[in-house]
Amino acid sequence: MMKKVLAAGIMCLVFMSPMFAGGRSEGPAADRTDGPVDIVATTGMIGDIVSNVVGERGSVFVLMDDEIDPHLFRPTRSDIARMQRADIIFYNGLNLEGQMADTLVQLARGRPVYAVTELFDETTLLEDEEDEDYFDPHLWMDVSLWMRAVENVVAAMSEHDPPGADDYRSNADLYLRELAELDEYAREVIASIPSERRYLVTAHDAFQYLGRAYGLEVIGVQGISTESEAGLEDINSLVNFIVQNRITAVFAETTVADRALMAVIEGAAAQGHEVVIGGELFSDAMGPAGSWEGTYIGMIDHNVTTIARTLGGSPPPRGFRGRLSP
Repeated sequence: MMKKVLAAGIMCLVFMSPMFAGGRSEGPAADRTDGPVDIVATTGMIGDIVSNVVGERGSVFVLMDDEIDPHLFRPTRSDIARMQRADIIFYNGLNLEGQMADTLVQLARGRPVYAVTELFDETTLLEDEEDEDYFDPHLWMDVSLWMRAVENVVAAMSEHDPPGADDYRSNADLYLRELAELDEYAREVIASIPSERRYLVTAHDAFQYLGRAYGLEVIGVQGISTESEAGLEDINSLVNFIVQNRITAVFAETTVADRALMAVIEGAAAQGHEVVIGGELFSDAMGPAGSWEGTYIGMIDHNVTTIARTLGGSPPPRGFRGRLSP
């Protein structure tokens, strides 16, 4: 349990710092009359919600682009220099950016550093099935949970920049209405999948929150962290599960190699059962910057629409906002 608590914040050393209270730094409130708040976000999903909250009062730089796996990311010197220039930093927490722990500890001594998953009720979190000392960090897959992360951003920005508090609240309210509509859309399209086909097999175990929220049984070839490797026994077990349940499609991910997934497909073929890759999903990163899928709403729209279409559901041809390719 102690590891879980520490993974939700930066690390034990940060909590010991006099600049921290309740697991986050308390830098001086900024008067933003001199320009927009300079913000760094570790992942695209965080950067997108921060951008929607701050509007014109902030400038958001995302550290990891659409091709980067946050489980394996190690910041370069230029990354660290960029974070050192920031007024405030947002990261996911729950050990998603595990390779950055020491860097975040150092940065927190000079500026506010916030985990968007801070203060989440542990009863809402899923455990890492491979290591019960940690929680699953992929909360953004459940839109209703990610809405709570938006509220955490509002609180952090209002604390850092009190004159902007009303703007942050107003911007967030508009964005949260969109997310509520997205959440309802996800429920509807996943519910359109025949019950006997609601199995989601993916390259790594990043979709458990999505499965819990919207009614899918989720199986990842690799574990929650892409640092783990699927062994032969894991692959054989999954092949048997796929054959027994007559699963005909599995899903690749944009930031995860598909070697283990192809081994599963080949194993099923050896048993006379055909399985295809039913599409590529966004798991630990969004789509390319400037694209619909390069927004958080577009990312989830793509994922749930692709899953529903592949597994026999009836989503709209162009998805939630009519912006997906048919």
